[in-house]
Amino acid sequence: MKRVLLFLATNLAVIVVLSIVLNIVFSFLGIDHSSIGGLLVFAAIFGFGGSFISLLMSKWMAKRSTGAVVITQPRNATEHWLMNTVAKQAKAAGIGMPEVAVYDSPEMNAFATGANRNNALVAVSTGLLRNMSEDEVEAVLAHEVSHIANGDMVTLTLIQGVVNTFVIFLARLIAGVIRNNNQQMGQLAYFAIVIVLEMVFGILASIIVMWFSRQREYRADAGAARIAGAGKMIKALERLKYNHESRLEGSMMAFGISGKKAKSELFLSHPPLEKRIAALQNSRQF
Repeated sequence: MKRVLLFLATNLAVIVVLSIVLNIVFSFLGIDHSSIGGLLVFAAIFGFGGSFISLLMSKWMAKRSTGAVVITQPRNATEHWLMNTVAKQAKAAGIGMPEVAVYDSPEMNAFATGANRNNALVAVSTGLLRNMSEDEVEAVLAHEVSHIANGDMVTLTLIQGVVNTFVIFLARLIAGVIRNNNQQMGQLAYFAIVIVLEMVFGILASIIVMWFSRQREYRADAGAARIAGAGKMIKALERLKYNHESRLEGSMMAFGISGKKAKSELFLSHPPLEKRIAALQNSRQF
C-alpha cells in the first residue's frame, strides 16, 4: 500500500507541475493547442517531462519505496566489505562513488539508480547477502556499477521520453480525426478514445522499451565480467535461478539484477537467465 500511495502521489505531482509548465510555455510562445505543432509540443513536454522528473526523483523514490538504509558509517564487517568493494569497482569503471544501501527483502536482488553516473545509488537486498557467496555478491555489485558507468538510467529515460511523446501525440491526433468526422462527439467521448488509444500504443511502445532494457542487461553483465570476472558473474546468474520473482517496481526493477516473469519475452525487462549465462560463456571463448 505504501508503494502504491507513493506512486500515485508522485504521478499526481508530475501532472500538476507539467500542466503549469505547459500553460506557461504555450502562453509565452503563442502556440495553439489544437494545431499539429501545438499537439507535438504538448506531447513532448509531458512525454519527456514525466520521464526526467522521475529520473531526478529516482534516488529519493527508491529509498522511500524499499526502505533502503544508506551506509554512512559501516557498522559491521559486511557493510565494510560492501563499501570497499563498490569503491574499488567504481574506480575501475571511472565513475564517482555511489551511495551504498541495504534494504530488507527475502529475494536475491540489487538495483542501481540516480540521475547521473557520479551521484548514483547501489542497493542490495538482505536476501541477496544471506543467500549468495561473497564472489557472487561482488559480481552483482559490478553489474549494478556497470549500469551506472554505461549511463543506462539517462539513456532509458530518453528512450522512454521519445515513446511517451509518440504515444500521447498519436492518441490525441487519431482521436481528434475521429471527433472531426463526428461533430456530435462530446468531450467525454473524445477523452475516452484518447485513453483507449494511449493504452494500446503504450503496450506497443513498451515492447520497444523492454527490448532496449534487455540489451542493457547483456552490456551490464559483460561489464561485470570485466570488473569482477566472468566466472563470478556466471555463478551469480546461476544462483538467481533459485530466486523468487522480483518485488521491485518501475525503474528499480529495470535496473535490478533480476526482473519479473512474463508470458512473452517481448515484455521482459531482463533476458532469461539461460540466455544471459550463454552470452557470458560465449564471450569467454574469444
